[in-house]
Amino acid sequence: MKIVGISSSPRGKNSNTLKLLDAALEGAAKGGAEVESIDVAKLKIKYCTACNKCQETGVCSIKDDYNGVLEKLLEADGIIWSSPNYITNVTAQLKTVFDRSPLVIHEQLFDGKYSLSLTTAGSDELDFVLAIMDNFMLHCGGKTIGGAGCSVARGPEAMEAAIEKSREMGKDLVEAIKEKKIISRTGGCTPGMERSLQICHPCQ
Repeated sequence: MKIVGISSSPRGKNSNTLKLLDAALEGAAKGGAEVESIDVAKLKIKYCTACNKCQETGVCSIKDDYNGVLEKLLEADGIIWSSPNYITNVTAQLKTVFDRSPLVIHEQLFDGKYSLSLTTAGSDELDFVLAIMDNFMLHCGGKTIGGAGCSVARGPEAMEAAIEKSREMGKDLVEAIKEKKIISRTGGCTPGMERSLQICHPCQ
């Protein structure tokens, strides 16, 4: 099993969101998965030009680092999306990756894959950013086990709690992939923590 984590903060190793991603990947590795982290903020990924070549030929016409990232995502069984809250949205770096992926959406190329989402913010605005990443996964045909986040204004204890929750969700992601669980959203987000999700076994 392969799980790929996507980091998108321009702060690099100083990113609070990266701490959550590292913890989630650690949890996934303890669950038995092979893990890899990709920092898209360090890559050269250009804007989508809406040329429709990807739909006509099956390949994006822009030659940059996006195609390599997509290849790794297509090879993965699970994806961990992460982005800090930038003006109630994901970072421009992650949004550019999403915008370059119309073929993934139209062809439902993430069918059978599972994901979780991670974010940090200066305030309690976590849900909206998590939903952007979850919804992208769903639009691409995949499933999501939800996400975790932290309002850094709540202090070190909140961050430590979010790190531990991320680590546990990394393990949960592995379990969901192994058991091919059906996942449905049941609630909203507790500030500084995670959204409530119900995980059900497939119908017999």
